Amino acid sequence: MPLFPEEPQIHESVPGPRATPAAGRTVPTPRPVPGPGPRPVPRRPGVPGPHRAPAVTPSQRTPGDAKPASPAPSAHEASSTPQIQLIPASVEGALDAADETVDLLLESGRAPGEILVLATGEQHPWAAHELSFGEASYWAQQDAGDDVFYAAADSDRLAGRPVVVVAVNGGADDAIARMLPQAMARAGALLVVCGDPQRINTLIAAGV
Repeated sequence: MPLFPEEPQIHESVPGPRATPAAGRTVPTPRPVPGPGPRPVPRRPGVPGPHRAPAVTPSQRTPGDAKPASPAPSAHEASSTPQIQLIPASVEGALDAADETVDLLLESGRAPGEILVLATGEQHPWAAHELSFGEASYWAQQDAGDDVFYAAADSDRLAGRPVVVVAVNGGADDAIARMLPQAMARAGALLVVCGDPQRINTLIAAGV
């Protein structure tokens, strides 16, 4: 049976704002990342050393280096079916595309605590780093809900958030097919999938 009864197929995002039929408002259409690049592992707050934070706040970005997305849907839209967007990216570049998506979501006015980033393959560097301090400390950050949270897509301890960003950076087709509807269920207003469009659409069409 189809994974998304109401959205049988994900289509690639086109640059520029997209209208949300239910409310007539626009939502951010993140810009795809050119390709993979080095990602230094971010440090835990208070630990010395250079790092690149997984999510950059608007004040940290240089004006004009990215086109701000339109304001995100308001809270009352969370009860409707989430909008789905696809950001084309290779397996190797999916995490970078997810990071860029987060940056643009923050620029659009989304609060960090509204965003959940999931990886279908290798853990995001932030998640891997924070897990090195223990699972209790790691999951406490999800419960606090005051920052972007990064996790494995197959985790059974994930809570829903208004925006869910999925980096399809690995994993078997059947596992990804099972994960996508779960990610959609956790997304209150917007689900963004960063990955190979042909592969993702094939999985959805086949109902694997």
